[in-house]
Amino acid sequence: MIEPGRAIAARAGITLYRVIAVKRQPGGRTFVAVDGASDGPPFQGAKYTVALADRHAPAATAPVTVVGRHCEDEIARDVDLPADIHPGELLAVAGTGAYHYSMGSCGNLVGRPPLIAVAGGRSYELVRRETVADLLARDCG
Repeated sequence: MIEPGRAIAARAGITLYRVIAVKRQPGGRTFVAVDGASDGPPFQGAKYTVALADRHAPAATAPVTVVGRHCEDEIARDVDLPADIHPGELLAVAGTGAYHYSMGSCGNLVGRPPLIAVAGGRSYELVRRETVADLLARDCG
């Protein structure tokens, strides 16, 4: 089965996340928590390529589960990342162009990130980051 949105637009997007915590269970799974979310059912359950974005990966890798900031928010399971991954590093999740931005929400009153285009070696902000003022603007009292 082909899902048209992903088939057409998925490769056009990469989502960057900052690692906020790493939890290693003795003899078990390693969880890497990031500062974002999977944002919607089309993202959940899909398989994505995840890579370290801010340094070359060492030879030693380990399977990890990348989780977002919200409850039950699994972004990727059993992806090989550097065994020494630590908070502050950047992860790139490829193939998120189809739904990640359009299905984004402000769950738990966390604003949505900006949408940035890159072309010809330059970056262009297409949509600015959502602020707390944006989130509260529709409140009536």
